[in-house]
Amino acid sequence: MKIGILVETASNQIKKTTMGAISAACRDGANELFALMFPGSFENHIGILQSFGINKIVTLSAGGADLDRSPDLKSRALIGAMKGLKLEALLGISSPEGRDLLARTAARLDAPLALDCIGVDFSARTVIKSQFSGKTLARFKLSGTPFICGLRPNVIPPKSFPVRAESISFQTEMEDAQSLQIRSIKKAAVDEIDLTEAEVIISAGRPIGSAENFKILRNCAKELGAAVGASRAAVDSGFAPHSLQVGQTGKTVSPNLYIACGISGSVQHFAGMKGSKVIVAVNTDPDAPIFSKCNYGIRGDLFEIVPALTEALKKQRVSENNP
Repeated sequence: MKIGILVETASNQIKKTTMGAISAACRDGANELFALMFPGSFENHIGILQSFGINKIVTLSAGGADLDRSPDLKSRALIGAMKGLKLEALLGISSPEGRDLLARTAARLDAPLALDCIGVDFSARTVIKSQFSGKTLARFKLSGTPFICGLRPNVIPPKSFPVRAESISFQTEMEDAQSLQIRSIKKAAVDEIDLTEAEVIISAGRPIGSAENFKILRNCAKELGAAVGASRAAVDSGFAPHSLQVGQTGKTVSPNLYIACGISGSVQHFAGMKGSKVIVAVNTDPDAPIFSKCNYGIRGDLFEIVPALTEALKKQRVSENNP
């Protein structure tokens, strides 16, 4: 199949989760992959894209239109490339940007769309999604060409498959419609790792006690190279913003390591982090449901365990830097 991969970047670097999407579509060279990118320094990405199986790197443009100013223009540029290159499917990451662009593109094409997938089989035209708060898995067959799907970040591990990639440009002619424009982007005051992209996450529940106490988690996260998360209870108590919430009504994450501190392990929270490769629970309640769902459990006070972990990590870092 000829499959388009929506490539996302941050700080002029390709997001690591995009590599997993490429590997999901590659199937050891069984498919022809087109990396669809918007204007930028794409030359810096040729090496890494072709090392994971991308055959063609396509830079999208739309005449003199500023694509960064409008998500609607971006989706129309994507559609122009999909039609011009005769792509049979479009795959991206179910990130905030990915969800927006994939949904806009599917709506304009009247194409089948599946988001937050945890598996995809292009030969069978099926996707796997988690259902009912992660209690069951469902396989959906997508009919129609092209079909569009978004993968949950980090669910597919990247797999190297070196090929030679060709760089091409594709321009879609369109009027610069101004029905929707991005005027500005305001970033959070604290420059934190995106939860959906993070390979390691440390989260806290209501027992954290206050927003100020989250500095305990941030200190540990700095040593771990981790993102900081929160349960709904902590968010509802005003201890953390909703942007940090993990769970059914927050963000769905699939890190390699998830450390739950003072989190009971409700069905709603577990649904948002069930895809974690390793779960470590820290809780004073021996009957907390999280202990039946974790790989490792520590019965203890987070105010003692987390600082102790931070200090151990600091000592390890100093030891490694001064052998």
